[in-house]
Amino acid sequence: MRSATRQAGAALGTVGIALAARRAWQSPTAWVARMTGTSISAPDAAGWVTDFLNAAYFARQPELREVEDLRVALAILTTRWQQLGHRRLHAPDVAAFHRAFGRERFLDGRHTARGTLDGEQLHAGAQRLIGAWFSEAYADDDRRAHGIGFQTREERDAYRPELRLRHAKLGEPTPPERPPREQVWHTYDPVPVASAAAVAELLAAPARWPDLGTDLGRFTAVRSRGLAGQTFEIEVITALTPRTPAIVRGYVTVTTLLARETAPERLDAYVADLNDRMVRVGRDQPPPIPHGATATLAMDLTTHEGHFMGRGLNRLLVYELDGQAFLRAAGTWDDMPMALEGAYRGAGRQAQAAFWGSGREDSSMLLQIARQTAP
Repeated sequence: MRSATRQAGAALGTVGIALAARRAWQSPTAWVARMTGTSISAPDAAGWVTDFLNAAYFARQPELREVEDLRVALAILTTRWQQLGHRRLHAPDVAAFHRAFGRERFLDGRHTARGTLDGEQLHAGAQRLIGAWFSEAYADDDRRAHGIGFQTREERDAYRPELRLRHAKLGEPTPPERPPREQVWHTYDPVPVASAAAVAELLAAPARWPDLGTDLGRFTAVRSRGLAGQTFEIEVITALTPRTPAIVRGYVTVTTLLARETAPERLDAYVADLNDRMVRVGRDQPPPIPHGATATLAMDLTTHEGHFMGRGLNRLLVYELDGQAFLRAAGTWDDMPMALEGAYRGAGRQAQAAFWGSGREDSSMLLQIARQTAP
């Protein structure tokens, strides 16, 4: 009897440990830990992938950096993943990259500083690694999509964005759930754009969102559909030091999409409610759509489990005021767990403001949108 009791107690103890471990693994901080790296490269490739991005951008002198070179480097990685049948990049894949890029990077000290690559060298190496067609395909709007250069339009048409989900950890949507006054509400600075219609057209093409990537991150669609209901994988680049970027993934889904052409009354009601909440409970935040402005587009991006911001949603808003069109972001999120809040206050808040704000063009996605929709 005593033996049976001891066995039962041991079994219950084991179950308790397992349940505690499961809760810890499903906690917000554990989810974020599981979201490090990318869905196209395995953890054993993190070292050389980081090194490659360093060479293309982060290890270069600030005045020599071009964010387009970083986009090219990411496209080379993603196109190689596509070329290899969508298997994740692993540690041994560094050998092919070294053969393609090593000479310019380590032996050509006259053209660029040793250890770095400029745009010309990136394209030359990509043609050796992927094929002579890469640069032409990357420059072709009809063959560059989802951050990939496709050899033919037929290959592009056959591609399915869901392939990235093979190694994704797409949890459930996590909108804010705390009472409004316990949430964080924030309105970012507006960015002038040449045309509200041009911005709407660009955003309506999810395959083009990687073209808007910055030195802080990029969005890549993972659904074969348009913008409504689309899910994006966000690759956020966090520079632990100037030469050690680390990539963290997150996922968001477009849960609201309203345009004046199709739903003017719903859009006006959405704006009135958002402005009221932002001013009333947002701790001195300005209304996202200023008085007298006319909203033309509103979009909610809701986080999924494991997102580095925790439970939240961000809004992209387009409006016109006194003959000028503007693009603006406004976010709402629950207070983060203490472990994540410390990291956010240390570096995340500044990066978030740079990504959604109007500061450096290389860092701001909104400024990239403005640049790419300029006449």
